Amino acid sequence: MVFSSITFLFIFLPLTLLLYYVGKNTTYKNVVLLIASLFFYAWGEPIYVVLMMISILFNYYIGKDLGRKRSKATLIFGVVVNLLILGYFKYAGFLVDSINNFAGTEINIRAVALPVGISFYTFQAMSYIIDVYRGSKAQEKLLPFAVYITMFPQLIAGPIVKYDDIERQLSVRVINATNFREGIFIFIKGLAKKVILANCLGKLHETVLGMNEVSVLAAWIGAIAYTIQIFNDFSGYSDMAIGLGKMMGFDFPLNFDKPYRSLSVTEFWRRWHISLSTWFREYVYIPLGGNRKGVFRQIINLLIVWMLTGLWHGAAWNFVFWGAYYGVLLILEKFVFAKIQSKLPKFIRFIMTTVIVIVGWVFFFSTSLSGALSYIKDMFNFGGTLVDSQSLFYLCSYGFLIVIGYLPATIGLGKLHKAPVVLKWIVYVVMFVLAVAFLISESYNPFLYFRF
Repeated sequence: MVFSSITFLFIFLPLTLLLYYVGKNTTYKNVVLLIASLFFYAWGEPIYVVLMMISILFNYYIGKDLGRKRSKATLIFGVVVNLLILGYFKYAGFLVDSINNFAGTEINIRAVALPVGISFYTFQAMSYIIDVYRGSKAQEKLLPFAVYITMFPQLIAGPIVKYDDIERQLSVRVINATNFREGIFIFIKGLAKKVILANCLGKLHETVLGMNEVSVLAAWIGAIAYTIQIFNDFSGYSDMAIGLGKMMGFDFPLNFDKPYRSLSVTEFWRRWHISLSTWFREYVYIPLGGNRKGVFRQIINLLIVWMLTGLWHGAAWNFVFWGAYYGVLLILEKFVFAKIQSKLPKFIRFIMTTVIVIVGWVFFFSTSLSGALSYIKDMFNFGGTLVDSQSLFYLCSYGFLIVIGYLPATIGLGKLHKAPVVLKWIVYVVMFVLAVAFLISESYNPFLYFRF
């Protein structure tokens, strides 16, 4: 089940909120939230609910043990088991295929479906046991911990929430009309971004990918369409998660902060998927030594972190290359081009960063590294067909939507947030009605981060 579905909007969510608000006791609310979350997850993958429950029990008892004696051996055991589970379901096939390709072997492995959201809830579980080892208080009660791992608002695609950030909210939450109203507004904003902007531009991107011959303009239109699609798809889902959290008394961290207005790659990654960048910084980069052990070690640490970031997103060499692409760019920015960049006009820095990000997304949406390189060749094939009738048609048909789709990623909706409540209700009701109309009339409603 996804947030942008009729079933969720008109059946699951109303019933869950009704049951959630019937009782005032926090324990009761946690029980409702846990049952609803398990049902939400089981809707698409009932078998893997068992895997999630095993993860909950395992990390709960590891946390309790770490809370008593802070054993490094226990921490290592907990982290290794979590990584092995994630590795088996997400990377075993990739590893075997890579070995077969490089060594010429014919090792066979049974294909297994990737459990939805396993990367997100595994990272949350690992952050919990690591924080307990570092001195945070272990959760003594199983119910609040189970709620932390399974909360349906951020179960499928984050944001990745650190246990310390919501530990108190699991026991005591502030639930009032103001927060509930703001949660509704944030949720509708995310729904509109996902359904109206991401889905429409996603269809354009798929159309370009299906073309037999692609002009330079068409290749750029397709890449730009995906660039806008993935922002509105993923940030829209994050907005819906944050909004749902507010309706239930939780404050989840901001996950996107107008990333396409960035003037450097470094700034882009401070604004994009903030919870994931924070996780890798706190649990990988800093433990490796960060920038405390000299420039050479810092460069190695950055490369390790970004290769892992690429692998986290997908078990394929194009994702590894995508991570290395950003790792190298960030290193060059920090140690080679910093002074040069600071002297360039902001507009030039904006254009350079935008082009870098668009090219980066080609590695992301391609099914293989060779496919990505072939697509980039089409984007810069200035000796071939620059413009054709099809690309001009797509530009005229979707140009306005492309501009509108860029706005949430560059300037946001800050002024609307400050508008009078009555005006906000009118705007958001219209947005909701339009989003529902799109859901009813269109069958194209993918969610990109289901892949991860």
